[in-house]
Order: sequence, then C-alpha cells, then structure tokens
Amino acid sequence: MFIIFALKLNKLDMADLNRIKVVLVEKKRTGKWLAEQLGKSSCAVSKWCSNTNQPDLHTLDQIAKILDVDVKDLLNSTEK
Repeated sequence: MFIIFALKLNKLDMADLNRIKVVLVEKKRTGKWLAEQLGKSSCAVSKWCSNTNQPDLHTLDQIAKILDVDVKDLLNSTEK
C-alpha cells in the first residue's frame, strides 16, 4: 500500500514544470531540431517535453537562448 501511495505522490511531484513543448510549437520547431541545436539526444528532449525529466539550469538557459525567449517563458508558474 505504501508503495502505491509513494508512486502516486511522485506523479504529483512531477507536474508539468516546464513549457518547452508549448514554446517549440509556438516557434514552429521540433524536439529533434532542438536536440540537434543542443547536441543532446532526441530522447532527452522528448523527456523534457513530456515533463518526465527536467533539464538542468544550464541547459534550460541554452534552450531559452536557442528559442530566443526568456527562461521564465519556459517554466510554468508555481503561483496559484
């Protein structure tokens, strides 16, 4: 029972923290293109876009520069 609760809690913690996928769509770019620009695997970018994993802060800054947006535009607000 505890394991199931921990898994559910972990899914709640992995909320949509970033907006990378949304910004890529707005900029008419693909995850594959972003992966090539960053020198990262398209699998890593796919995980960021699905909010399964998150990029580190340095990579997030690189993504913002490549997409010509402010870093804040890549993050979902935590305010309610």
